Amino acid sequence: MIAKSLLTALLPLVADLSRELPEGERYRRLLEAMRALLPCDAAALLRLDGESLVPLAVDGLSTDTLGRRFKVSEHPRFEILLAGAGPTRFAADSDLPDPYDGLVDGLDDHLEVHDCLGCPLFVDEKLWGLITLDALDPERFEPIELDALQAFASLASATVNAAERIERLATRAEDEHQRAEVYRQASGQQNREMIGQSKAHKRLVEEINLVGGSDLTVLITGETGVGKELVAQAIHAASARADKPMISLNCAALPDTLVESELFGHVRGAFTGATSDRRGKFELANGGTLFLDEVGELSLTVQAKLLRVLQSGQLQRLGSDKEHQVDVRLIAATNRDLAEEVRSGRYRADFYHRLSVYPLRVPALRDRGRDVLLLSGFFLEQNRSRMGLNSLRLNSDAQEALLAYTWPGNVRELEHLIGRSALKALGNCKVRPKILSLSAADLDLPREVVDNVVAPSNADLANAMPMIGGDLRSATDEFQRRLISAALERHQDNWASAARELGVDRANLGRMAKRLGMKD
Repeated sequence: MIAKSLLTALLPLVADLSRELPEGERYRRLLEAMRALLPCDAAALLRLDGESLVPLAVDGLSTDTLGRRFKVSEHPRFEILLAGAGPTRFAADSDLPDPYDGLVDGLDDHLEVHDCLGCPLFVDEKLWGLITLDALDPERFEPIELDALQAFASLASATVNAAERIERLATRAEDEHQRAEVYRQASGQQNREMIGQSKAHKRLVEEINLVGGSDLTVLITGETGVGKELVAQAIHAASARADKPMISLNCAALPDTLVESELFGHVRGAFTGATSDRRGKFELANGGTLFLDEVGELSLTVQAKLLRVLQSGQLQRLGSDKEHQVDVRLIAATNRDLAEEVRSGRYRADFYHRLSVYPLRVPALRDRGRDVLLLSGFFLEQNRSRMGLNSLRLNSDAQEALLAYTWPGNVRELEHLIGRSALKALGNCKVRPKILSLSAADLDLPREVVDNVVAPSNADLANAMPMIGGDLRSATDEFQRRLISAALERHQDNWASAARELGVDRANLGRMAKRLGMKD
């Protein structure tokens, strides 16, 4: 019976090996087939990336899981699974913390006793990642299913191998990526990941891949905080110059005289403080990419000098008559409307047209739908690690609040809000929790956003509360007791968080609870 079930589950995957499928769809089918073979409440496929495991596909886990990066050294179950040669089943009552605490759909509580299986995946005899299965029934899996999982893992490895080979055919050779990484590390830049699954994000990635293969000058536009520098890094990584350095300069951070020195370099004695010759950003980026952030802040004088370099590839260091030839691909970014700046006479038209050979607009976070949850998962995992927690998660009302907010500060605002809210919520806990759950009231969002998510209507209250007898005073007191009790239960008896949800001062809530006989 097991053999027949295994064959039934594996046949579609064998057929998929010869089909051209998007990577995400291929991995989704992989998990679907595995859950058909080994029914469970949650499953995940994770790729080992350096010291972290990156979720590529999940089933039965919250959406934000895909944005998380699990540092292996902080998750002992993952360490054990990766160290094994085959499937591992953990004891149902194992006291090892589970990485998916608080992330299983429909389960807000701590994953106490449950059944957990996992298996390492190998590609070309090298450790590639993991497949994990979790069942809330502590006796769901049987020892015989370890063999089935091992057989499935072998085909899963073949599926992963096929997906990666297809991906390699569409990208540069592996040695180019290695050289690019050396340059990125040498220039102090982080190889940050672009996270998102929305249509707007996918269109942006498609454009990055399209223009990355060219040598065109790119003008990246978008609101503050959308990640324009990250887009510039992705364009460089997708270019034929990826094995050469990418040099960055924030044009708004320096006065005009220093901007010229930073861009073109200077010779000894060119100005007070110039004690030696110095190469500028253009020369440092020779053969690679120069990224000019906040290019809308450049003066008309600097624009004219930059235009000459872009047109001729020749520059002079400040204080020198000697010409230097450079070969640089320029990427610029701004949150200004440069076309309007040109019309108003504050920007050179010829320089603007030279910059905007390929204009690329980065979508605002409010236009990216549920990407806000994936990005939240990424920032939650970063803060969980820094704060030393087992799990840091969002309640459903917190997710609704994040989706409802318009994010004027975009991704940067989200990153800061998650870190700030997590720290404040932890500070309000009398006892350090195993799982820190952020509610909408814990998020440092405008009051009206939180109220729209968590505040029940009068009709909801009437339906939720049983009829209360007695006179008006006693009925009102009983109603207040129930509201306070419900808020305390949602916040694990954290009075400060409950007070924020109820919209009252903490001291006033304490006095009210004492009057109602709820507190000594």
